[in-house]
Amino acid sequence: MFGFINLNKPVGFTSHDCIAKLRKLLDTRKIGHGGTLDPEATGVLPIAVGKATRLLQFLPESKAYLARIRLGITTTTDDLAGEIVRRVEQIDVSTEEIKDCLHNFRGEIQQVPPAYSAIKKNGKKLYELARQGKEVVIEPRTVTVSRIELSNIDRTDGCELELTIDCGAGTYIRAIARDLGNQLGVGGTLASLIRTASCGMDLENSLTFAQIERQLQQQTLKLIPPQRALNHLNAVTLTETDTRKWCQGQLVDLDRAIAHKSHTLDRNDYLTTHSVNGTFLGISMLYERDNILKIKPKIVCI
Repeated sequence: MFGFINLNKPVGFTSHDCIAKLRKLLDTRKIGHGGTLDPEATGVLPIAVGKATRLLQFLPESKAYLARIRLGITTTTDDLAGEIVRRVEQIDVSTEEIKDCLHNFRGEIQQVPPAYSAIKKNGKKLYELARQGKEVVIEPRTVTVSRIELSNIDRTDGCELELTIDCGAGTYIRAIARDLGNQLGVGGTLASLIRTASCGMDLENSLTFAQIERQLQQQTLKLIPPQRALNHLNAVTLTETDTRKWCQGQLVDLDRAIAHKSHTLDRNDYLTTHSVNGTFLGISMLYERDNILKIKPKIVCI
């Protein structure tokens, strides 16, 4: 098997749990995932099967979320799974104040990851150190939030905000919940999270475990082909002769290939590479030698 699955991760599963289950269902160990999701989060978890695991690094990085943030509560983990360390009963925050505060979370921002996260410090994951009661200085990181909008406010029982968020890789929505609550002066924590898009895959077209099992039984499961998952990259098609040369690790002149450009080619670009019969060969890197643009294999998948 070779390709991708757009998995709708259920609540209560770690990303590793999903891989373990799919290994049994698909009867293969060569499976990986793109973009970790916390156990209580649901939604899109891109899965690579077979040699497609080598292509995860080339998937688009943008992600989208539907988040519910509960104001008035601060927890150790920045979500409801953690221990409550502060509670504010009276939450007198207006819609205008919330919208104004959201401006601080747009664009490139500095973000301190949650203490309970898989980021490593001195070779150990932060959540392991946190569980041991060790205090660790966590360095802020630059992340990009291209959109963060207030969709709804539920004041039925306390105050919960519903936000739609588009962001880049490495962004922690739990940290946004924590920091937004702090900036509003009442504290905040993540109540629920749905990832609606990741790595070019969206929730509408995702598959649950039950759907995957049913399609396997009916022999109708179709993996997402690499060329579709990587259609944000420029593409080249090689002649039969150049296909053989490329697969042997040799350079091929770009002007001998058929280029399918979605954007301007630059040196060191990555390109999806195909044979004339449509077979996906792998990933090429654009390379310049003696003022001539050439392509050389980066990942060979056949």
